[in-house]
Amino acid sequence: MRKLKLLALALVISTAGLFAANTETPDVSKKELRNQIVKLLQSPEFIVEEDMTVTLKFTFSSEGEIVILCPGCENQDVVKFIRKNLNYKKFETPGERDKVYTIPLTIKAV
Repeated sequence: MRKLKLLALALVISTAGLFAANTETPDVSKKELRNQIVKLLQSPEFIVEEDMTVTLKFTFSSEGEIVILCPGCENQDVVKFIRKNLNYKKFETPGERDKVYTIPLTIKAV
């Protein structure tokens, strides 16, 4: 009888440990991430002469901050603007930590 109680206690503790260790982050859609990025990149500080598409590669830190890996653009003004306005900014709903995201952004001429 004592062994049965000990086995039941071990089962309860291991099951509770499994549920406590579930640290899965909720899925955040790319559309939601893109909307947050667009909000941060609202008004560029430079003149855009022609439409351009930028392939943005980024990840998230453990604090939920976006880390720009590659702005995907040759224009140095655009690269500086993206890094200044996005790099290490806290997101409302960050994506999965250490996962590399790739999102195309179109910068329209004014």
